[in-house]
Amino acid sequence: MAARRTTPSGTTMGEDLFGGQAPPLEREPSTMHPTRPAPNQPLADRLRPNRLEDVVGQAHLLGPDGTLTRMLERGSLASLILWGGPGVGKTTIARLLAQAAGLRFVQLSAVFSGVADLKKAFENARRQAEAGGGTLLFVDEIHRFNRAQQDGFLPVVEDGTIVLVGATTENPSFALNSALLSRCQVMVLNRLDDPAEEALLARAEEETGRPLPLTEEGRATLRAMADGDGRYLLNMVEQILSLKTDAPLDAQALARLLAKRAVLYDRDREEHYNLISALHKSLRGSDPDAALYWFARMLEGGEDPRYLARRMTRFAAEDVGMADPHALPLAIAAWETYERLGSPEGELALAQLVVHLATAPKSNGVYKAYGAARRAAKATGSLMPPAHILNAPTKLMKDIGYGKGYQYDHDAEEGFSGQNYFPDGMGRQTFYNPSGRGFEREISHRLETLARLRDRRQS
Repeated sequence: MAARRTTPSGTTMGEDLFGGQAPPLEREPSTMHPTRPAPNQPLADRLRPNRLEDVVGQAHLLGPDGTLTRMLERGSLASLILWGGPGVGKTTIARLLAQAAGLRFVQLSAVFSGVADLKKAFENARRQAEAGGGTLLFVDEIHRFNRAQQDGFLPVVEDGTIVLVGATTENPSFALNSALLSRCQVMVLNRLDDPAEEALLARAEEETGRPLPLTEEGRATLRAMADGDGRYLLNMVEQILSLKTDAPLDAQALARLLAKRAVLYDRDREEHYNLISALHKSLRGSDPDAALYWFARMLEGGEDPRYLARRMTRFAAEDVGMADPHALPLAIAAWETYERLGSPEGELALAQLVVHLATAPKSNGVYKAYGAARRAAKATGSLMPPAHILNAPTKLMKDIGYGKGYQYDHDAEEGFSGQNYFPDGMGRQTFYNPSGRGFEREISHRLETLARLRDRRQS
């Protein structure tokens, strides 16, 4: 039997992945530190929980009424996809689930593993099952496996050879095959909030036997800098404890000493669409402060300002429309200003556009009217315009009635003839219904006046 050893991350290693057979993990004592870790071990590893109830920030899964807690109580641990950002406990939860369920824990990374590694893991799991044991196979970054590799999990998940626990930072709906998703339950892990991060800071102080040399403001800034990533938070704690300082560090001193965590943002992944949706809906909701925040978040994440200019130009046409006819030319002007000035000066014009669009009256009247007109155009096929509004450049055209009876609106009373401009045989349609907000109040009054004139002159 292959000897088992446990890495600092808690992964069971040895020959079990490559032909041997390892025993299941023994249950660990219910203390945070059953054995004293090596002093040079990273703090994040030294504080890795040994019980599910010690995992912070995921009470919806691991609390007394949590989904995973109830699953373990029933003795029916299903295959899972753990979806969450970095440093929220995906690997730790997988390891502890194996321990709680009495399963052998095997870990693979989709970044470094291929089909051969999967086959060996499956073969070992089958031997473990024949001996009366079970295997929890944890696959980190599972979304990096291609479709064929993901399909390879289907038979061993279906027949119970393994309990699969995959970890991903990407939206499983987009990153994983539907066939694999249908055989797993997706568990969403929360980014660590302030109380969860504060609990980690308290554990770090207890573990090291030293209070952090931070003011209350500095402590709050440290939590904010971690941006919900517990591992990153503890790495910063190690840096702070290594400093020689005579006075507690405030927010400014901390920012000078520590590098800020890079904003989690990927221009071609889900975060991109989440943030542009937040910007769009903040503009529609007439909240300039929230809109500026999401605009700044996207810029800080490296978004192309031209993309934002294009999206806001669309917004000016779709969501502001005729309630503020100046919005669309202002959007084009802001876009052109950015092109002339470049970064960082040009972003100010886009920020001005954000505020204008957010505070402008809103109407999607033109957007809805355009959609209704398109549907009518498709439904009515190739109906000809009425003859009286057709040009008649030749004698033949005049003889067959083209242009006959046309009334020149500029010569009509109030500059309005009230003639019919829809095809003969097609009843009059109303596509555009102004909202009555902003400039559309004036448009609404004018259209009502013209409708009365039309009815009178056509009667």
